Parts: sequence; C-alpha cells; structure tokens
Amino acid sequence: MNKRCGVLVQGDRTGDTPLLELVKEYIKNKYDKTGNVFLGLVNRIDRPVSGIVIFARTSKALSRMNVKLKNRQIRKLYWLFISNKFKINEGKIEGWFKKNKKINKSFFSEEEVKDSKYGSLKYKIIEKLEKYLKIEVDLETGRHHQIRCSFSEIGFPILGDLKYGSKRSIKDGGIYLHSREVNFIHPVSKKKIIIKAEPPRLGLWSASPFD
Repeated sequence: MNKRCGVLVQGDRTGDTPLLELVKEYIKNKYDKTGNVFLGLVNRIDRPVSGIVIFARTSKALSRMNVKLKNRQIRKLYWLFISNKFKINEGKIEGWFKKNKKINKSFFSEEEVKDSKYGSLKYKIIEKLEKYLKIEVDLETGRHHQIRCSFSEIGFPILGDLKYGSKRSIKDGGIYLHSREVNFIHPVSKKKIIIKAEPPRLGLWSASPFD
C-alpha cells in the first residue's frame, strides 16, 4: 500500500485510527468476513513519511517476512530531499541509535552506548535541483527514525522535518521522505517481488521525475 503522509500506521497515544485497522475493516467488508480479521504489519514507516507499507494476510506469512527482515533479506529504498549545500555524491552513515520514548526521538552516537542499536544506510545523490538535492537511501537496518536521525546528525536534516532540525515545515504536515521501493524473494513462490510507490505529486516531488 502507498501510504499518504500524515496517516498513522499503528495505534499510538493520539487515539487516531491507524492504517492497520482501516485495512482490516476494508478486508472484512470486501470479503464479507465474520469475526476478527488477521492482518500483520511487515514494515512500519513514520506518520509524516509517505510510501510503501506491507501487510501479511496470515500469521505464517508474517513470521516468514519477519525472519527476512531480521536477516536483512528485504531491500528498502527511500527518496528524500535535503539542501544542495551537501557535496558528497554517495556514502554510508553508520553508528548507534538510541530511542528516547518520552519525546519519541532517536539520538546518534559513533560509539555504542547503553540501550543503543547499531544502524547503517547507504546513500547517493540521484538528482540536483536549483536549491535541493534528491537522495536515494538504501536502508540496511531499520532503527527508530534512522534515516531522519542520520541526516540530521551530518547537518542536513530532511526538508520539513522540524523534529530533526529542519527550519521550515511543509503545508501538508509531512516531510520529504518517501518509501520508494521494497524488494524481496517471496517466502512461498520464491519469485522476486519488486514493489514501487510513486511519491505525492506535490511540492518538490512534482518538480522531480519519478524514474
């Protein structure tokens, strides 16, 4: 599913209806199911982020996909925009990420600290606009707010991401981070699955080609 920014994936203290429950209700109505509908969440993206969210219709499928996630057998590519003052064409950001649950924010450290988790990602510039750069991220691990925290750490927060240092917000309340592509080997058919999602046709996304 290609999630819009601003939509909550899983329930939280806001009490807003999450995407998980909306999709369950859709399945229940479409297939005229009685009782509870099983729906497992394979990957999560933050509320202000748009793009791919994958669900599993059976517990067995969810279990197998979770194993793939743990073993880094699901490749996840993201697109984002940062300032064009960034001058490194491609590279890697790795370190240790610690989540502060009280403020729902992660902090980066080059050395391991208590309760931190290792994370890594690769990035490359894929387009240059007049004032901004479009970056593609190959997310090697899936830590809390990892991409957002990583680019904030190197001094180039994602556009619109006030929590991690961006100077201005975006009208729709989202940030310029989009889950663009997910690919993996299907756990049953063994076929390679490639899923791509177009970013919203708004703002900088509309000024940038999708391919």
